[in-house]
Amino acid sequence: MENLPKDKKIILFDGVCNLCDASVQFIIKHDAKDVFRFVAIQSELGNQILKHIGVTTENIDSIILYEPGIAYYYKAEAAMRIAKELNSWHKIVSYLSFTGKSFNFIYDFVAKNRYKWYGKKESCMIPTPALKSKFL
Repeated sequence: MENLPKDKKIILFDGVCNLCDASVQFIIKHDAKDVFRFVAIQSELGNQILKHIGVTTENIDSIILYEPGIAYYYKAEAAMRIAKELNSWHKIVSYLSFTGKSFNFIYDFVAKNRYKWYGKKESCMIPTPALKSKFL
């Protein structure tokens, strides 16, 4: 884990989920301060990070925000912490962070149905050359 950028927050996401892919694209578009790097949970590095932080790969249906050497967050709390860093009106969501875990039931409902509602890819996306530096 020594090769992970220490000055970036890492978002682990479901690389075959269309909703997750759209969310990653949205975050990239609104990450004006270049805070985030991305890695698919299904990738070798994604699995190494999960093992390092002690999260099992079984039943993972959540985005995970990992701040190397500090902490990790998942579900609604991760989404709110990500929103806080964005250059958009979505930053207002971060003001609800004190109630973050209470929103997990909504997050869980969407996560459970994401493939049914938004579809699933056969494989993880390949970033364009312009976006390659955003992915680990």
